[in-house]
Amino acid sequence: MYPDDLKYTTEHEWVREPGEHEGSVRIGITHYAQDALGDIVYVSLPELGESVTAGSTCGELESTKSVSDVYAPISGEVVARNDALDTTPELVNNDPYGGGWLFEVVPSDRAELDGLLDASTYEGSLEG
Repeated sequence: MYPDDLKYTTEHEWVREPGEHEGSVRIGITHYAQDALGDIVYVSLPELGESVTAGSTCGELESTKSVSDVYAPISGEVVARNDALDTTPELVNNDPYGGGWLFEVVPSDRAELDGLLDASTYEGSLEG
């Protein structure tokens, strides 16, 4: 349910290191988040080259239930975005850890990655 090779945030994002681009990490939302949102019908992502700041809003996921902010788990520059979500936003629901990834960032401070949660700590936070 929550892959061990990922890091997690309390805002229900995951971070995979490395990403597909040089020096980047890939970011998405967890199974828990996509399940809570329901059927996702629209995804708004940060633009290429945009700088994001850890903890700040950098996008939105719109579902049939509500609109939810996407928060940057780390600070850095956006180097890739999953443009497939423009036409098939349901990938976030169907494959949150694969084809439903959101964007990639080159971290401005790799030490921020050490502050993220491991899978068991994240899963434990859901039970509280």
